[in-house]
Amino acid sequence: MTELHKLIKKGESETIEFKKSISEMKEAVIDICGFSNSKGGILIFGISNKGEIIGQEVSDSTLRKISNTIVDNTDPKIYPSIEKVTIKDEEVVLITIDSSPYKPHTAYGKPYKRVGTTTKQMFQSEYHFRLNKRNVFYYDRQILESAKLKDIDVKKLRWFLRTAKYERNLDVSLSLSAQDALSRLELRQDGELTNAAVLLFGREPQNKLIQSEVRCGRFKGNDMGEGFIDMKVFRGSIIDQVDDAEKFVLNNIKRAAWIVPGQVARVEKWEYPPDAVREAITNAIVHRDYQSTANVQIRIFDDRMEVWNPGRLPEGMTVEMLKKKHESKPFNPLIARMFFLIKYIEQWGMGTNNIVKWCKENGNPAPEFEYTGTSLVVTFRKAKIVGKEQKEKIMVDLNERQKKALEFLKTNDVISTKIYMKLNKVSDKTAFLELKDLFIKNILIKEERGRATIYKLKR
Repeated sequence: MTELHKLIKKGESETIEFKKSISEMKEAVIDICGFSNSKGGILIFGISNKGEIIGQEVSDSTLRKISNTIVDNTDPKIYPSIEKVTIKDEEVVLITIDSSPYKPHTAYGKPYKRVGTTTKQMFQSEYHFRLNKRNVFYYDRQILESAKLKDIDVKKLRWFLRTAKYERNLDVSLSLSAQDALSRLELRQDGELTNAAVLLFGREPQNKLIQSEVRCGRFKGNDMGEGFIDMKVFRGSIIDQVDDAEKFVLNNIKRAAWIVPGQVARVEKWEYPPDAVREAITNAIVHRDYQSTANVQIRIFDDRMEVWNPGRLPEGMTVEMLKKKHESKPFNPLIARMFFLIKYIEQWGMGTNNIVKWCKENGNPAPEFEYTGTSLVVTFRKAKIVGKEQKEKIMVDLNERQKKALEFLKTNDVISTKIYMKLNKVSDKTAFLELKDLFIKNILIKEERGRATIYKLKR
């Protein structure tokens, strides 16, 4: 029995609501509004209120209709996760709603909240009290008066819309004008561009928001005093910065490979788990304090890697809580929502838990979370790749060309110096020496064929 099936059997609750079909769409939007204003929850089309699995005919147009109806009838707009799920051979629509940082929301012009197994309209006094609490200063929502529509990279915006449509079924026409698309995403306020719009889609965001750079350095030794081996500063869109910073890290940490006797495929492991590295970088860029003049920094040393986020912990949260289940309080909720729509982040509040999990799975020590008073720092320690029980494994550090050669041998029987030269665009001497190195490390065997030497993967 799946976890979802178990939840259905428990029946409706403060965080679960069932609807027979999308004929109850208006009531569903009200319930979704109530979940957003409360603890969050899930709503499922295709389940009776008694928990009987009825099923719901689900097509792409059905999912688009649901998404469109929710977005068009809520304010601020709600973008839940919507997906088709099969339970006991019946298709249902599963909608997952987070507790919103933008609460209170309204549905069809009225505010609602979840109370027990029902959704109730809020009293006006409660609504206005919550509204006053919501109107705190969010930097990403503020208008950047110097920014104009010509400063927006329309190609990046179109890519975002296509990706959000594919990843989260965002019901938006790809033919919308740039200004209409930005308005629909709430990245324009009163016809003016917000800080978030420029950070996400600006042609040169740093011309207006100079602090929005990411600095990456690979240092000699274990401190910064010994100088750089490699250093880059990434500008441009903060979405691109995630990808650029991740590539920098993967180019500056080791990937170990070993051959297990009796297995054809080699085993690989990075010094630091790539998923955890990307999550830490994404969190730093999404949740940083963009009013700070400091930059996001990635510092790679011989013994560790640090990701620095110039920001602070949400009120009431400690670094110890980051390793446990905790409420999400995005520092830049509008930016966070945009990253959610393209699946750069998943459920808010799970990122740091996943970093801990991925480090454990990769054999790394638990990551260290520290608040310096001006920055949040995530420190990764190296994995112990080879343990006592792995003595029979041959551990090697290979360069990218050698790894490419091993990938080639997964689908080809032999490789030669000539093939290696063509594959990697290197000289005859380099190809000879690097193949010889793989032979010495007992990964390849060689055979003489006349005057030619060919190499095979040792099995």
